Amino acid sequence: MNSPDAGHPPSTVADTGRRTVVLDSAMVTFARFGYRKTSMEEVAQAADISRPGLYFLFSSKENLFRAAVTQALERDITAVGHVLADTGRPLAERLLDAFDQWAGRYIGPLTRDVVVVIEDNPGLLGEIIETTPQRFEQLITDAIAVEAGQAAARRVAQTMISASTGLKHQAASREFYLARLEVAIDLLAR
Repeated sequence: MNSPDAGHPPSTVADTGRRTVVLDSAMVTFARFGYRKTSMEEVAQAADISRPGLYFLFSSKENLFRAAVTQALERDITAVGHVLADTGRPLAERLLDAFDQWAGRYIGPLTRDVVVVIEDNPGLLGEIIETTPQRFEQLITDAIAVEAGQAAARRVAQTMISASTGLKHQAASREFYLARLEVAIDLLAR
């Protein structure tokens, strides 16, 4: 949801699509240059929009950054929800795919910068930096609880998240991360 100072809300589907493209371009630009070194001009060029057009959508770089990260996190958490809701697949497969959507796709030399920009600027992001990981944990916990019971579900989910976090810092590739996480999930989801 847009706050009053976040720019003007999109009024049409085309505006919403344009906003999505601008936010995706902004995220890539922030990842490439970092928050401090990124200018609104660079984001406008990357998004193929005029600088006044960018300011029409977002009144400041801070609002643009917050909206870009929010869009990325909301997209991730929605994908995780869809993956876990597919109960026709084994739980271990769904968990591995959920972690891939949440963390795996941010592993590697080009994507690692996105995580660094987010982690280096928590004060700019407000509560979403805490609430989205909590939502992720709850989705994982709920999926485990359906199959393994509620008693251990939260501890198992937290342990899987800890394993994922540790592996993210060790992994040079997404493939390595997923292979190692698959072992952890197999052990924990029994």
